[in-house]
Amino acid sequence: MIELRPAENRGDAAACAAIYAPYVTDTVISLEERAPAETEMAARIAKNSKHHAWLIAELDGEPVGFAYGSQHRERAAYRWAADVSVYIDRRAHRRGIGRQLYSELLQTLTGLGYYVACAGITLPNEPSVALHESFGFVQVGVYRNIGFKFGAWHDVGWWQTELRPATVDPPPAEPGREP
Repeated sequence: MIELRPAENRGDAAACAAIYAPYVTDTVISLEERAPAETEMAARIAKNSKHHAWLIAELDGEPVGFAYGSQHRERAAYRWAADVSVYIDRRAHRRGIGRQLYSELLQTLTGLGYYVACAGITLPNEPSVALHESFGFVQVGVYRNIGFKFGAWHDVGWWQTELRPATVDPPPAEPGREP
């Protein structure tokens, strides 16, 4: 049975680093060139949990995936948008874990006051495109030849979904957790 929970910085950093590493070292799904060590992953969990969310999926008590929201851009006017990502241990693919994580993550971000979720997907990646589109994400653009990895240039498509209707009256409340 899959259980979802918020990440605990100390205990989950090693598991997240291990799940994520093959995406960095073996694929262009992540355009990072060096897999982050446990300490770097712990810093990412701490940073993104502060105002967004970082969720862990466990199968029989073992972490098998994670999903998180993060700052979309630094400009203040973008603060109601969040970037989202999900990574599943290769041994746990095709079990609906990514779907469960995204469902919980998007609900959490909505509850935290975010209006839009954005996702960047290195192309081609039909499974990721299908997952995002099943949650209402629509493609809003493609950065052509934006990332160079493994001796080739790669396109990154951008998708977004509305988490809640945009309002101006009253103005939106500040998103995220309290500091």
